Amino acid sequence: MAQIIKHRAVIQDNWQLLEQGPTGTLPFSGDVIVPLALWTSERDTLSFRLGRIGVWLEADADPAVIAPDLARFDVIAVRIASATDGRGYTLARLLRERHGYRGELRAIGDVLRDQLYYLSRCGFDAFSLRADQNPEQALSAFDDFSEAYQASVERPDPLFRRRLEAGPRRKAV
Repeated sequence: MAQIIKHRAVIQDNWQLLEQGPTGTLPFSGDVIVPLALWTSERDTLSFRLGRIGVWLEADADPAVIAPDLARFDVIAVRIASATDGRGYTLARLLRERHGYRGELRAIGDVLRDQLYYLSRCGFDAFSLRADQNPEQALSAFDDFSEAYQASVERPDPLFRRRLEAGPRRKAV
């Protein structure tokens, strides 16, 4: 069974990720993450199977397509096509901020240790690392930076607002 990082801890992944294209028969029970195309074509059938259901999206997908169904998903996975493709970050922010998704948001695909800090700031809370990445060693990525200036899903107020709310700083004498 594969390992993933979820809520900054390494755990066993008990979800089965179904790939695009002909996959044979869908397992009747167990936790599965299905491609968006399969969800849109078999929504009713998938809703009545035993086990939890998730959906995975390509980074160029429109999250509004699944917005009415968000409550049905225990996990939404976003496939990061390459480490240099930022569309998955935007998709995560849209799912969290515009559509209010509060379940597990998982990054899959070309996910590297160096991306974890930034992916988490955009709303991802689970990460299926690329096969050549060590999840235990990757945990330190969340502590690469002690502070961030910009607002994020994790911290909606930018640094200047947080400092203003903290009150005036004393000057050293």
